[in-house]
Amino acid sequence: MHKVLLLGAGKIGITIARFLSKVNDYDLLVGDVDEAALLRVGGATGLGTIRLDSGDPAALAAAMQGRQSVLSALNFALNPGVAKAAVAQGLSYFDLTEDVAATRAVKQLAQHAKPGQIFMPQCGLAPGFVSIAAYNLGRQFDKLDEVRLRVGALPTFPTNEMKYNLTWSTDGLINEYGNPCEAIYDGKLIETLPLEGLEHFSLDGIDYEAFNTSGGVGTLCETLAGKARMVDYKTIRYRGHRDFMAFLMNELRLKDRRDLLRDILEHAIPITPQDVVLIFCTVRGWKDGYLVQVTDARKIYSGTFLGESCSAIQMTTAAAICAALDLHVSGQLPTSGFVRQEQVMLEDFLKNRFGKCYSSAADDVGAGRRRIEPPCFVPVSTNI
Repeated sequence: MHKVLLLGAGKIGITIARFLSKVNDYDLLVGDVDEAALLRVGGATGLGTIRLDSGDPAALAAAMQGRQSVLSALNFALNPGVAKAAVAQGLSYFDLTEDVAATRAVKQLAQHAKPGQIFMPQCGLAPGFVSIAAYNLGRQFDKLDEVRLRVGALPTFPTNEMKYNLTWSTDGLINEYGNPCEAIYDGKLIETLPLEGLEHFSLDGIDYEAFNTSGGVGTLCETLAGKARMVDYKTIRYRGHRDFMAFLMNELRLKDRRDLLRDILEHAIPITPQDVVLIFCTVRGWKDGYLVQVTDARKIYSGTFLGESCSAIQMTTAAAICAALDLHVSGQLPTSGFVRQEQVMLEDFLKNRFGKCYSSAADDVGAGRRRIEPPCFVPVSTNI
């Protein structure tokens, strides 16, 4: 059995543990500093747990002894330290971060990887699956023009003024809303402002908006620089949400007081397990002499997957990193060094026992997946 250390026993960590425990192919040890969280994981899965401060290099090294891979479901700030320990101990490394700086640090550390050891950050939904899907569309073209990625994790039943519920890491959410965004314009890598580039569209009778956020494009802009005229990533929300967040982040300057903003959001905006994930990847380019556009569009609801009841964001995020681990163990990924999401073949991902949660052919009916017709995105403002 492949021996894995899973760091982080929060909402996503416990879902990863539950999924991996279902397949009986992994010897899994779960580490977290929170004993209550470890008790929940142990009670839900029967897996081994260890109280561990992941910010302590010596404790990390000890926990990694005898393990072959480490999966981080921690706060992004801890990931470079985990990757550094993985380098020293010879473990392959996987994380869920959307943080650009943390990913760059992991990429630098990956230069010291040993044969058979890979470093694969950003293994969630966005960044993660969305880059796999978009790059797969791009393979069909002789020459690329535009690559547009749009993703949202939304409450199924929005009731508050912000039309939003917390569905995952609050720190990660604030990071997305407050940090510079990567894009390609006229073939060159650029940075754009978060919360700008507003678009409106409707789908199934519901009004949505999309706007720039940081990190969701992963390494795709770096990969496609000089190969596509335009690449951008935007987050989908219900219409009106962006204005509230712009007021908090920019007018009240809470982007500079992120601890305070996190406290406000976590005490005012409830968590919901009833959510839906929307994914749109649209690619335009030349094929056989014609200008062609193709789209991959998916909608995934909260429900049951692998016998586990979970929110859509838990399901898609946890399943994606489990699929990455599975593909590594089965030899379907590059064998050493830094691995980008776009190096994963979409067909391999969707055939995987975890990755199939993104497929309309998945056999867990309760998850409510379906392919959908993509909307028409109408720009409201453009700041590039």
